[in-house]
Amino acid sequence: MSPQRRSALMSVAAAAALVVLKLSVGLATHSLGLISEAAHSGTDLVAALLTYFAIRVAARPADVTHQFGHGKAEHLSALAEAGFLVVVSLFISVRAVERLVGSAESHVRVPWYALAVVGVVLAIDLSRTVVSLRTSRRYGSAALASNALHFGSDFLGSTAVLVGLLAARQGHPNGDAVAALFVGVLVLLGATRLIKVNVDVLMDRAPAEAEAAALAAIRALRPSVEVRRLRMRQAGGRQFADVVIGVSPGAAVGQGHAAADAVEDAVEGALPNADVVVHVEPLEDATLRERVHAAAVCVPRVREVHNIALVDVGGRTELSLHVKLPGELSLEEAHAVAERLEEAIRVAIPEIGGVQTHLEPLAETSSGAEVDAAEEAVVRRVVRDETGSDPRELRFLRTDAGLVAFLTLGLDGASRLDAAHARASEIEERIRRERPGIADVIVHTEP
Repeated sequence: MSPQRRSALMSVAAAAALVVLKLSVGLATHSLGLISEAAHSGTDLVAALLTYFAIRVAARPADVTHQFGHGKAEHLSALAEAGFLVVVSLFISVRAVERLVGSAESHVRVPWYALAVVGVVLAIDLSRTVVSLRTSRRYGSAALASNALHFGSDFLGSTAVLVGLLAARQGHPNGDAVAALFVGVLVLLGATRLIKVNVDVLMDRAPAEAEAAALAAIRALRPSVEVRRLRMRQAGGRQFADVVIGVSPGAAVGQGHAAADAVEDAVEGALPNADVVVHVEPLEDATLRERVHAAAVCVPRVREVHNIALVDVGGRTELSLHVKLPGELSLEEAHAVAERLEEAIRVAIPEIGGVQTHLEPLAETSSGAEVDAAEEAVVRRVVRDETGSDPRELRFLRTDAGLVAFLTLGLDGASRLDAAHARASEIEERIRRERPGIADVIVHTEP
């Protein structure tokens, strides 16, 4: 048996015992205060039974017909309990007023055992208030929290009844009626609060504190994500968050998924056991160039886009861009890709009136290149002059930008990183000065 159900079952047993005890002594002594407390405990018995069965229902996992779980059963139970409390509080208050105005006679007797019974009641009320409160806080149970509130009000009510009985014992019979009226008002205030809290949950009122905590956790992730919308509700002690975030339209699918995971982790860190759903959208306020790039690279066979130019022609935005495609494509195939690209841009960015594409072949990087022996000799000589030994590895590649030299240097492992970087930079500069035909030099250093 779960701790929640065990706590609820203990409440049922305690409430039943208190009803019998208060009602029997109240009838024997004609104490309206004790009878009102018996009625109050009677509603607690009904409420405890409702709570017990509600927790059993709420503990059921989500199913096809209840896809968000059964947590609201607890709040329906608490709302029903509040309805009983309202009826009882009105009854108690009316009877107390009748005695105070003299329309109903009061013959209260206060034997010693009546005071002893109230003492026992106070001890029981205090113990079950503490137990229910601790269990509700540990498991976030709304039904057990409402029970704790009612048991606390029972303790105050029983204290008022004790004071009223002591006053009646001293010759002030109206003390019992005043205590009963106090209990009635106390019950009505507790019922009003219960109704408000549980109606808010059943109507999906946003939990302000939880929403603030979730929003702060998401905003801490900036600038990678932007909060577009946050909707929250709660049920059965659990928070449900529906989040819409905006990411750069140039972000890949994996990047968008990573941003969603980060948001889920942030909200769950701020609100443990929260159920978080994240929807990712491209930022609407992103620049047109970013949106063009995002739409273009999603077209199959498009390898790269560059030289994106936007021109305002008579209030109409015209776009031109260079597109790199695989070099082995035929002109007909390349033209078909360009048409798909232009259509994708027009659909994604309706404000662009016209699209002009310039097609370029993608130059595949080769694994090696034939170079003049003099160029290789110069590179090796420069490395020997600077380091005292030949490079560990040297190779050349021809790229769109020209000839690129890749070389690996072996340096003292104890040397500082900034010193190694300076040595590599000096070698790069010297090679460029002596062989301007080499477009770039990439130096890798290792111990």
